[in-house]
Amino acid sequence: MSTVYARRIGVFASAVALASLTSLINAPAAQAAPPTPISASAARSYLATVTPRAEGSSTGYSRDLFPHWSTVSGTCNTRETVLKRDGVNVVQDSSCAAVSGSWYSEYDGATWTAASDLDIDHVVALSEAWRSGASSWTTSKRQQFANDLTRPQLIAVTDNVNQAKGDLDPAEWLPSRTSYRCTYARMWVHVKQYWGLSMDSAEKTALVNVLAGC
Repeated sequence: MSTVYARRIGVFASAVALASLTSLINAPAAQAAPPTPISASAARSYLATVTPRAEGSSTGYSRDLFPHWSTVSGTCNTRETVLKRDGVNVVQDSSCAAVSGSWYSEYDGATWTAASDLDIDHVVALSEAWRSGASSWTTSKRQQFANDLTRPQLIAVTDNVNQAKGDLDPAEWLPSRTSYRCTYARMWVHVKQYWGLSMDSAEKTALVNVLAGC
């Protein structure tokens, strides 16, 4: 091999290595997300054991019975903690409010740069939980549920999408971004399984149908 040819190969290899390094440096930050839910197979296995039950009554329900946005540390509450977790390059002020950053809403595929455009969705809505068994819980347990950062129960999403979802279950509402529906169904099952909440027949059927394609 000639010295010139060998040198050219060396220069080319160096250029490729530099390009790869530059690509890594310039790659967008990984999108943060809620805790990873149980697998689709685990969710399907759990659903196979579920005996559907009719939803309970909403009588007596109040959001105040699920104290939420508890202090996590210092001046940071649950909402601000989720905004920090689910965003990219999030900057918070001294009171822990997010003053800049970027958020990708998994439900609808929208990207936002103002925290005011986002709601923190309870994947299993508080009133849905009430009708599924939480009405018999202590206020302390309901508070833990409403601020659960360990399970995939809280996620930052477009505010009006969250408001349109309201307290609907998967038989009545699924994310418009169809590629996220498998993840959403896994999240829903994970939360209900962990917290021992019941499912009605239509809800279970909807989840089984979504997870069948995952």
